[in-house]
Amino acid sequence: MTELAEAIEGAVGTVIDGKPDEIRTVLTVLLAEGHILLEDVPGVGKTQLARAFAAAIGGSVHRIQFTPDLLPSDITGVSIYDQRQGRFEFTPGPVFSNIVIADEINRASPKTQSALLECMEEGQVTVDGVTHQLPRPFMVIATQNPIDMDGTYALPEAQRDRFMVRLQIGYPDAAAELRMVQARKTHTPLTDLHTVVSSDAFQQEIDAAHAVRAHELVEQYAVRLVRATRERPDVRIGASPRATLQLLRAAKARAHLEGRDWLSPDDVKLLARRVLPHRILLHDQAATIDDALQVVDRVLDTTPAPRAR
Repeated sequence: MTELAEAIEGAVGTVIDGKPDEIRTVLTVLLAEGHILLEDVPGVGKTQLARAFAAAIGGSVHRIQFTPDLLPSDITGVSIYDQRQGRFEFTPGPVFSNIVIADEINRASPKTQSALLECMEEGQVTVDGVTHQLPRPFMVIATQNPIDMDGTYALPEAQRDRFMVRLQIGYPDAAAELRMVQARKTHTPLTDLHTVVSSDAFQQEIDAAHAVRAHELVEQYAVRLVRATRERPDVRIGASPRATLQLLRAAKARAHLEGRDWLSPDDVKLLARRVLPHRILLHDQAATIDDALQVVDRVLDTTPAPRAR
C-alpha cells in the first residue's frame, strides 16, 4: 500500500500542512478500524483533518457538536411513526457516516457520551430493539480542548479505553503557518481535495491490514509490554487487555502501510507510545499524559524485544 498511502497522505497534507507524523497516525488508525481522541487547543485543524481524510477516501463525514442538551437519539437516530405505512420507520442519525467528528465530546452528559460506546466497539446501533449496521470504514474522531473545562464531563475510563490512539496536532511551525495563510487567501484547500481511493477499495486495504502475519514471539512481546504497565509501583491502573488487541491491530496497519505482510517488534514499539499512555492512571492525581508517556518509555526500555533469527 506504499504508493496509495503516500497519495492519501499527500492529499491530506494539502489541507493540514507540516504534520506528516500526525497524518500517518490517523491513516494507521483508520486502517486498523480504530478511533482517535484529539486533545488540543482550538484552531489547529482538528475538524479539517477529519474532513480531509473523508474526502481522500471518498467517504461520508458528519460533525456532531456535543452540548449539555444533546440526547443519545441525536447521535444514533430515532424511530418515527409513519401514518401512511402504519409502522415506525428508523431515521438514521449522523453516526451513520464513514468518519464521525464528535466535537468537544466532554461537553455532553455521560449518558450521551455512552451512546457512542456501542457504535465504536460493535460498529452498530440498536434502536427499539432493532440493530442497524454502520457503514465501513467507520471511525470516530472525538475532540476535546484541554482548556476552558468549565461545564464539561470528564470521559470515563471505559470510554477513553475505546479510543485506539490519543493524538495532539499541535501548532504548526512558522513556515507551515505562513504557507497556510498564503494558501487560504481566496479559498480553502479542502475544496480542491479530490478522492484518492474509493471507500470500497479502501475497505479492501483494511482487510489486507488485518491479514498481516504476526509471529507468536511478537504477540508475546506485545502482551509483555501491556502487562508491564500494570506492574509498575507508580501505576494505579495499567493498560487493559483491549489495549493489547488494539496495539497489535495498529501495528499490523503500520506494517501494511510499509508494504509488508508481516509484523515486526519495531511496529509494536512505535505504536505503543500512541496506544498506551491515555489508558494508564498513576497514583499521583496531578499526573499528566506526559507522565504516562514516560511510564511507557520505561516499559519499552526494560522489556526485551524478540530478535530476528
